[in-house]
Amino acid sequence: MAGLGRAFVLMAPALANPKIAIVACTDIRPEARSRFASEHCALAYASVEELCDDPQVEAVYVATPHQFHAEHVRIAARHGKHVLIEKPMALSDAECREMISEAANARVQLVVGHSHSFDLPVRRTRELIASGVFGALRMITAVNFTDFLYRPRRSEELRTESGGGVIFNQAPHQVDVARLLAGSRANSVRAITGAWDRARPTEGAYSCLLAFENGVFASLTYNGYAHFDTDEWMDWIAESGLPKNPAEYGAAQALLKNCKTHQQELVLKNARNYGGENAPATPPNSARWHQHFGVLIASCERADLRPMPNGVAIFGDDARSFDAIPRPAIPRAEVIDEFYDAVVCGVAPLHDGEWGRNTMGVCFAMLQSARSGQDILLDR
Repeated sequence: MAGLGRAFVLMAPALANPKIAIVACTDIRPEARSRFASEHCALAYASVEELCDDPQVEAVYVATPHQFHAEHVRIAARHGKHVLIEKPMALSDAECREMISEAANARVQLVVGHSHSFDLPVRRTRELIASGVFGALRMITAVNFTDFLYRPRRSEELRTESGGGVIFNQAPHQVDVARLLAGSRANSVRAITGAWDRARPTEGAYSCLLAFENGVFASLTYNGYAHFDTDEWMDWIAESGLPKNPAEYGAAQALLKNCKTHQQELVLKNARNYGGENAPATPPNSARWHQHFGVLIASCERADLRPMPNGVAIFGDDARSFDAIPRPAIPRAEVIDEFYDAVVCGVAPLHDGEWGRNTMGVCFAMLQSARSGQDILLDR
């Protein structure tokens, strides 16, 4: 495990998967390394280089800050380690290309995840579309309103050029889901972004119209300014799949009120993060439903399909039905399964380097479109 921040915390419940054994970690925070070593009976290293020098380590989950993704994948690949890289894959197309090349030269697997295109309800929706029972897919609608921008942040997380803001952090989820369901290449992007808080000067919202070669189009909207919460439309099941208390409205902004400097905010972030004194306990898996990323509707010729944390709601011509899915035994098992199948079984992963690069191509185009006020045609 390279990086024990927020991404690791969200992935941690998946580590109970019997297909993997956790043997080592690295993080810049000694308190996080110490807790990890104790909880997992694992070794703790101060750098990615030291981690990758460990002959026990066969694969690395790279969940370090975004601006280091390309460098850390390069280090891992050159040490012969397979890589599961957290989204966003990288901050430029050149970096994405370099990462793919390094993995290919080292003959190691490179899988990009987690994104919500791994979620079982989304995959079940894809199966229903592919069945042809509801006619061809025509349109995808994705909407998510959260408190993203007001969660405690490092200073670089509020700078777009360092990988901050919702385009790098949140758009890959919606883009991945839209690409998975559309089953076609994206060919044009038109986007508008919003940066409405001078104290947090990065994109906090966007709307995007994404067109595909097969005629499907997707409208993607995200707002991270901590007002309306789309979990209200998900039966108060949070993105993590855990129940959410609606009485905690405004908690994110209230937490930041006493932070007058970036350093104070960093202290607050570290205290609440893995290894910190106020880090929340990991809830039992039995309390979880499947993860989600807000409201998603796939509009086919004869039905609208809406994945939910516990199944897929089907709104047909004459009747409404529900395709139920049991609770997950292990959260994000689909991520580990795909990575395992690639490394151990030689199965080509769906979310490989080229998949991740194409998703980031859409995200880069969203920024370019918003800044130019023009449609952006995508290179094949």
